[in-house]
Amino acid sequence: MIKTNIKNLAIQSVQGKIHHPMASFPYRISHEGEPNVLPATGGITYNVKIGDCAMGWAGDHIEPGVSIRNEDKHENGALNLLACIGNEAKVITGDGKGAKGYVTGIHGGINHVLIYFREEDLERMCVDDKILIKAHGQGLKLIDYPDIRIMNMDPKLLTKLRIQDGDNGKIRVPVAKRVPPYLMGSGIGSSTAYNGDYDIMTADREAVEKYKLGSLKFGDLVILEDCDNTFGRGYLKGAVSVGVVVHSDCIKMGHGPGITTIMTCKRDLIEGIIDETANIANYLDI
Repeated sequence: MIKTNIKNLAIQSVQGKIHHPMASFPYRISHEGEPNVLPATGGITYNVKIGDCAMGWAGDHIEPGVSIRNEDKHENGALNLLACIGNEAKVITGDGKGAKGYVTGIHGGINHVLIYFREEDLERMCVDDKILIKAHGQGLKLIDYPDIRIMNMDPKLLTKLRIQDGDNGKIRVPVAKRVPPYLMGSGIGSSTAYNGDYDIMTADREAVEKYKLGSLKFGDLVILEDCDNTFGRGYLKGAVSVGVVVHSDCIKMGHGPGITTIMTCKRDLIEGIIDETANIANYLDI
């Protein structure tokens, strides 16, 4: 049994509104220099769900399910900082009032929190509906592994990840894919990984094939090799991070499927065990 400080964590309300998609300019330029007119972030995305493939969509940075934010930057900062993957979310206004779902990711740049709801609930919801989240998880620690930092993850989700004690002071974590550090792009260099995400670059098709990234799914756990997310996002030989795929592949240079970090260590103390079922859809029963 992995020991945590769950009893010491506060549960606090954060809230946001379903955010309308935005488009100030119709074209998105691909890494080949081609202009494209495509759907992108925001709104209610009815047919893109956690567990679906994150690759191949006719879109850019597609966010599965519902995307929420606040227009007040300070309130939105708290929403994006405190909401954690696996937190319970509830619609509190409109025809969908009372529907419950789960936070599935935090998307930096656009600063959205992404939420799963059942299909029948999506049909009753609309832009500007308010959604309340029971924020629970920031401050979570593994008592016996002080060098491993946990972030952006509900404690109940942590207990379902099938983490095991390994050898030489390591933990073993099931992950769907491995990602080398040279593929990490947009978002690298950020001052914190306690909100937002950063992207796996997918312009190099040979690398995508080599690491079997063409079958990445929304909600997959992935291990990021030589990636340090403790005090920001950067390269460090021997560091290890684990994250969740939160948005789709992208056409823009330096972008690709977004990864929200859930654990990181400056030392090689996290061992990724390949398991294609390592997806939050299976852990949250969605």
